[in-house]
Amino acid sequence: MGILDGKTAVVTGSTRGLGLAIAQAYAREGAAVVLCGRSQEALQRAVLEFDQRGHRAIGSVADVGNLADVKRVAEQASRTFGKIDTWVNNAGVAGVYGPTAALDPAVVERGIRTNILGVYYGSSVAIQRFLAQDTGGKLINMLGRGDRKPVPLQNAYAPTKAWVRSFTEALAQEYRDKRIGVYLLNPGLMDTELMREITVIQGFEERVRPLATVMRIWANPPTTAAEKAVWLASSATDQKTGLKSRVLTPASITGGLVRYATRRLLRRPIPEITIAIHSVAPYGVIADEPVGA
Repeated sequence: MGILDGKTAVVTGSTRGLGLAIAQAYAREGAAVVLCGRSQEALQRAVLEFDQRGHRAIGSVADVGNLADVKRVAEQASRTFGKIDTWVNNAGVAGVYGPTAALDPAVVERGIRTNILGVYYGSSVAIQRFLAQDTGGKLINMLGRGDRKPVPLQNAYAPTKAWVRSFTEALAQEYRDKRIGVYLLNPGLMDTELMREITVIQGFEERVRPLATVMRIWANPPTTAAEKAVWLASSATDQKTGLKSRVLTPASITGGLVRYATRRLLRRPIPEITIAIHSVAPYGVIADEPVGA
């Protein structure tokens, strides 16, 4: 018996990384899962894996920045499994690292469509479904770096997370008395493809190279955050809307430093992490002096 037996969950961006880890964790706990992504091929591979493990899962091709696609995901989920108990807005893009004026507007617009409109569309569609069913439902939105304060050179990503925080906190207050749980999950630094593949404006490559060391100290596998997502979707959070769950806490930060220092002191192997840096030309005029120099 799993703690999510009889539940149905929609997880966007769930063909890889954190989204896939959350979907797998939900399925192990007994939930039927609706996988969502842009690639039909990737969805087919993921659904096949779930089927082989005896889990109930379907795949739905969708761009979360397209409202019609999001509505179709919800309709497919309800038609197949009868209801939606949990909706996780996980899909997101990282953008490009570098000065704001040097960013291609198309990159920034893509981040807005996915990280902001995707969360807005997913939240709105999910809540409409929750309001229409007696059991209500649970909505989980993802935080990230930039949700609390500005992050120079990451304006293609960080401000979107500040928006997600404000938007989700407002939702939690609006629907507090409607049998709907609204939660925020900050997964912290994770060792995923998203973090190992970084696109940078030319001339700023050296700024991101230290990330490999930072990840060796603090990065967790996506399964760590997935367990937090299971807890948020479980009965443990009933009647506790507005919760904010964080993976990287002061204690875990200290613990990571201690483990890293101990390994170096005792000359024990340290996990190898390689960051692939992809450089792109600036879109506009770049300052003579890099930001923060």
